[in-house]
Amino acid sequence: MEKLTIKSWALDDRPREKLLAKGKAALSDAELIAILIGSGNRNESAVALSKRILQSVEGNINALAKLSVEKLTEFKGIGEAKAIAIITALELGKRRQLEVALEKPKITSSKDVFNVMQPIIGDLDHEEFWVLFLSNSNKVIAKSQVSKGGLTATIVDVRLLFKRALELACVGLIACHNHPSGKLVPSNADKNITQKIKEAGTILDIKLLDHLIITQKAYFSFADEGIL
Repeated sequence: MEKLTIKSWALDDRPREKLLAKGKAALSDAELIAILIGSGNRNESAVALSKRILQSVEGNINALAKLSVEKLTEFKGIGEAKAIAIITALELGKRRQLEVALEKPKITSSKDVFNVMQPIIGDLDHEEFWVLFLSNSNKVIAKSQVSKGGLTATIVDVRLLFKRALELACVGLIACHNHPSGKLVPSNADKNITQKIKEAGTILDIKLLDHLIITQKAYFSFADEGIL
């Protein structure tokens, strides 16, 4: 039996043709991956194989991006070349997100902060604490990693944080850190450092506008929750 290649599918099931006819947004994640790998194996089409690969990571593209060549080639029909194609495509997507994050956007909501910082810290396996330094028009002047910790905690030196803020002559700042566990509940340590930064900023006339806890797909905003 020959492999089930894309050319042998019914026209409506061909993701390449679907992309041309309906646009890239019309394709599912599995269909996009199917285009990358081109063919499946003797028992399943490229789309079916792609769906199975996605199911192994519960449909999480970030988790898929972390799979090694060795892990991907455990799937029948995925050789080294196809595994590399998948890894390359996902890495390009991540780099595109990072380029957007490196721009200096205007912050109008907590969602804007999440969009800037999620590509940087959202899928890390350790905790990092970052600060966005803002101008009086709420544009990001700079963003800096203030500290880097272990799986569950990071220590923040507030003096160094405000030394940087004064050097940049910023008028506002937003604190951000990730929770590798995926939990969005602030710890007592999170609440304490938020209050400490807020109080120091009050003295220096530099306002703490928000503090976000960021995970792969979601965030918790102290300002939105009214506990800043």
